[in-house]
Amino acid sequence: MTGGLPAKAALVSAAFCLLAIGCANTDQFGGSRTRVVDWGNQRGLTVQTLHTDSFMLLALTRIRGRPNQLTVYIEGDGAAWITPYHPPSDPTPRQPTALAMAASDPSDAVIYLGRPCQYLDDIHLAECSVPWWTHQRFAPEVLRAYEQGLNSLKAESGAQTFRLVGYSGGGVIAALLALRRNDVDALITVASPLATGEWIRSKGLSPLSGSIDPLSEPGVLPPAIFWTGSRDEVVPISSVELFSRHKGGEIRQISDYDHQCCWAHDWPRLLKESP
Repeated sequence: MTGGLPAKAALVSAAFCLLAIGCANTDQFGGSRTRVVDWGNQRGLTVQTLHTDSFMLLALTRIRGRPNQLTVYIEGDGAAWITPYHPPSDPTPRQPTALAMAASDPSDAVIYLGRPCQYLDDIHLAECSVPWWTHQRFAPEVLRAYEQGLNSLKAESGAQTFRLVGYSGGGVIAALLALRRNDVDALITVASPLATGEWIRSKGLSPLSGSIDPLSEPGVLPPAIFWTGSRDEVVPISSVELFSRHKGGEIRQISDYDHQCCWAHDWPRLLKESP
């Protein structure tokens, strides 16, 4: 994988990377593959690596029996930037909010997926270039990897459908997948900038070159809920409203929640109100 980070795109990616900061009230259990695997094992989640044409995606799974539906959680964008012009050398999240959410889900078939270039050893990380966790994080190659990963999970488990759950930037991935596939029964996003072009315009930033805006993606959404926080200054509700107006789905805003707090902590309760 090749490619550098253009200077003009640095500001965009730096601000957008704020989407990846985990919930402030979750434990500091991330930062490395070993730590999250150990944490997941203690909660009944088994590690698996999904090998796709372009990326290796970390999966943590808990599957009981032969489920008809898989609930798949997609992580946020990863580690915070060092400065507005310097992305992290490793995008592995220190607080993997989507993993905390997945672990608290009582469903019979729960799968957590990391993002491209997260949770890699030094050798494989060196082969994964920075644009994949900056301005190309929603590129066609990324979507294709997730499509391949979902196909593999479906074949292995015998499941027929998916419920997709995405936190922050992971919600953008989940929405794009839901628009592309006919086997997604439900979509849930949490603090996600679903119309990325509107999000960028509202922040006065330059475009995410090479990435796909879910607003421009054809297709029809399944039943969907978009959770937002009234105090979320990272993802203004305008980008969610625009997406919902054109694509459907129900917006549910919670008072006093921001981008970080308190999604993982309160997820078991919120999940009961989701499709």
